[in-house]
Amino acid sequence: MITIKTNHGDISVELFEEKAPISCENFRQYVTDGHFDGTIFHRVIPNFMVQGGGMDENLASKPTRDPIKNEADNGESNARGTLAMARTGVVDSATSQFFINLNDNDFLNHGSRDFGYAVFGRVADGMDIVDAIAAVPTGNHGGHQDVPVEAVTILEVTISD
Repeated sequence: MITIKTNHGDISVELFEEKAPISCENFRQYVTDGHFDGTIFHRVIPNFMVQGGGMDENLASKPTRDPIKNEADNGESNARGTLAMARTGVVDSATSQFFINLNDNDFLNHGSRDFGYAVFGRVADGMDIVDAIAAVPTGNHGGHQDVPVEAVTILEVTISD
C-alpha cells in the first residue's frame, strides 16, 4: 500500500502491479527517491481530476527520470478513484506526474480518442480527501490554469507493503 500524506489528509493507494508493471515500478521508484515530498497538486479541475507529482509550490518542475512506456492498453479504465500517469501529447512521455480521476473519464481510456492514459492504481481509502482537494478554490498562476489558490502539498509518500 502507498500512502500519500497531504496537508489535507492521507490518501491510501493500491497499485495494479500486474496490469501496469512499468508504471507501478516507475511510481515506486519516485516514492523511494523522495521525489514527491514537497510537490503539490498543481492542477485541480472539479468533476474531472486532480494532478500532481512534478512541481513545487512555486510551480517549478522537479527533475525527472526518462519517460516510460504508456500502458494505457492494459484493460483498466479511467474510473472514479483511479490513478493514471499524466503525459504530454507524446504517447510515451509520462515521468513523475499522475492524476486521480474524480469521475469516470472514459474519454481518457485507450482507443477512445488516442492511445489513452495509463491507469496504474486506485484510491483504497481517502477518496473524501481527494474530493476535498477537488473543492479548493483555484485560479491562474505562473502561466498555469486550475492551480489551487492555497497550495495543496504532498508532504510525504510512503510504501507500507
